[in-house]
Amino acid sequence: MLNRVGLIVRGLAAVLLVLVSARVAVAEEKRLPVPAVPIRAGELIRDDMITERIFAPNVLGVAMFIEGRQVLVGRMARRALLPGQPIPTNSVEDPFTIARGAMVKVVVEDSGLSIVTYGSAMQSGAPGALIPVRNTDTGVIIRAIVQPDGTVKVVDGS
Repeated sequence: MLNRVGLIVRGLAAVLLVLVSARVAVAEEKRLPVPAVPIRAGELIRDDMITERIFAPNVLGVAMFIEGRQVLVGRMARRALLPGQPIPTNSVEDPFTIARGAMVKVVVEDSGLSIVTYGSAMQSGAPGALIPVRNTDTGVIIRAIVQPDGTVKVVDGS
């Protein structure tokens, strides 16, 4: 009789362990935003392109993925994003204010003096990005920081 009670207790302990393990696994699951449709590189991400999916921790591994839908909307895909797959943090960026090859207004400011000229952007860039710009008058390549208004501001020493 004592043997039978021991088996029952062990069986209940095993069931309890399975239930606790399942509860911990559910707690570790992550709900991540994923593309609902294929998103091409360079495409702006709209809210209707995103859905959510639950992932088990063992599926995600150690990679860093975007965890909030609001982080994606209005940003641009750096590479193709596949439906249902988690989106790595380095797969999206702010949309470009300046496109490569575009004519841009170049502003140089020093001691209250402001000089304006025009140049050709040699690289696309979002606000805050440091890009090379070819001065259309001299052909000299300068480094400038992209401004939110679409102009570029020359960096000291360029």
